Amino acid sequence: MSLRSFLQKQFIDVIQWTESEDGVLAWRFPMADMEIQNGGKLTVRESQTAVFVNEGRVADVFTPGLYTLTTHTLPLLTNLMNWDKEFLSPFKSDVYFFSARVQVDQHWGTATPITIRDPEFGAVRLRAYGIYAYHISDSRVFYSKVSGTREIYRVDEIEGQLRNTIVGRIADTFAQSKIPFLDMAANQVALGQKITEQMKPGFADFGLALDSFVVESLSLPDELQKILDQRISMGMIGDMGRYTQFEVAQSMPIAAANEGGGAAGVGVGLGAGLTMAQQMMNAVKPAQPGPAAPTAGGPAPAGETKFCMNCGKPIARPAKFCPECGTAQG
Repeated sequence: MSLRSFLQKQFIDVIQWTESEDGVLAWRFPMADMEIQNGGKLTVRESQTAVFVNEGRVADVFTPGLYTLTTHTLPLLTNLMNWDKEFLSPFKSDVYFFSARVQVDQHWGTATPITIRDPEFGAVRLRAYGIYAYHISDSRVFYSKVSGTREIYRVDEIEGQLRNTIVGRIADTFAQSKIPFLDMAANQVALGQKITEQMKPGFADFGLALDSFVVESLSLPDELQKILDQRISMGMIGDMGRYTQFEVAQSMPIAAANEGGGAAGVGVGLGAGLTMAQQMMNAVKPAQPGPAAPTAGGPAPAGETKFCMNCGKPIARPAKFCPECGTAQG
């Protein structure tokens, strides 16, 4: 290899990033002691931004496009290096690419239940989980505060920070909302939108933009959920009197199917069932007004009696049979 060929390989003519894998937020272009050729090409794709860093300071930020690297396209870098004229020789600078793609299907959840004061149930513990999506909106801030001079920075490296930030914000939101748990659980879309607005400033501090936030589930721990289920059941039952009547009716077939077997057992079971049915009917039947009953051992009140056609005993006028001799009355 000639000296000329060796020297040519030390100059970089094209700078680009093809994003060969998912989950990468920042990537440093490999310089390997090489310098960027004056007039070299920089390609920044639609889903990227590029940052030139000189001596530890951010010099220039490039949005998507194709650039020819001269003093006209690197004004800040030119100013930092105190060039009073266009540079004609290669220059040294670190180049970082940042992915502007939306990072979707990021999961969040409460590792332990969050204790809040519920206006309806008192102090309760809530569990929640869902998904969110974000992207790098300010690569300068992200470089300065998050990724730094790392050769590569991945999504999973910031996942824990974002998840804990979300959980902390959720606890504050629940505590300040004073919305009953049942209302929150029934309006998870509106709840997610409210949490999104409260969390956007926290994401912006890292140079990120929160694109979406979804509350997939909002629930109570198992022991509290059982109590809530019992309360819902009681609310569905409503009138306890009617519920008791229903239970009596449901138990009639069981009473009729006596375990003793035989005709006597069937009779006893059927009698018990009929007795319960009669009790149920009496419970729901409204009281009916009627004539005053005759006093014990005395005749019925005058004007309300007639005499039996057979034995001549006074009986109530509406009676169809004589209570003494059993004769049918006309």
